[in-house]
Amino acid sequence: MTTHGGRGQFIALEGGEGVGKSTQLVALARVLRDRGLDVVTTREPGGSDGAERIRDLLLNGPDERWGAEAEALLFAAARADHVDKVIRPALLAGRWVISDRFVDSSLAYQGGAGGLGIEAVRDINGIAIGEWFPDRTLVLTLPEGGERARKRDGEGADRIGGRASGYHEAVAAAFRTLSEAEPERVRLVDASGSPEEVTQRLLDQLADLL
Repeated sequence: MTTHGGRGQFIALEGGEGVGKSTQLVALARVLRDRGLDVVTTREPGGSDGAERIRDLLLNGPDERWGAEAEALLFAAARADHVDKVIRPALLAGRWVISDRFVDSSLAYQGGAGGLGIEAVRDINGIAIGEWFPDRTLVLTLPEGGERARKRDGEGADRIGGRASGYHEAVAAAFRTLSEAEPERVRLVDASGSPEEVTQRLLDQLADLL
């Protein structure tokens, strides 16, 4: 989506498990607010009442609860409500929106790692969200992120986060593919080092939008 006039900017933070998205969401929002911007933070799956209800269906229960097709459609349904109720109104009001995950997660997880194909999942989400793709997707990369997530979650990982390492390697590869195909919109950001260093790298990738 190309922004113009008084429309806000839409930023998505992406990456595999354990890369620090939640920490960086808070830090990035704080810095942007300090610069005088009106910032809304949100998350996926979820972010609106309807989407939060679907989140429970998606993340809880056994891995075999949903096939790849049903999973992709549920994510898209949640995203449609999220855009309608939260994201689009905020952007049209001139606010910045930062989301912990958005459509590129579906492209990487269900499209790439899930075997549905990135373009097939893009088509499903095109119906769900129309033109409301992020202006910039920042993909945090951290080789040890999976191990960090396993130590953090133990046996409490959700049904997607708890999948085998091969699945998550395929997710990382899909994010790389997206960044190569859309380098202006999708940027890989090194998530190693201190949280402050990572936040600065994120800001560097937003310099042209500020």
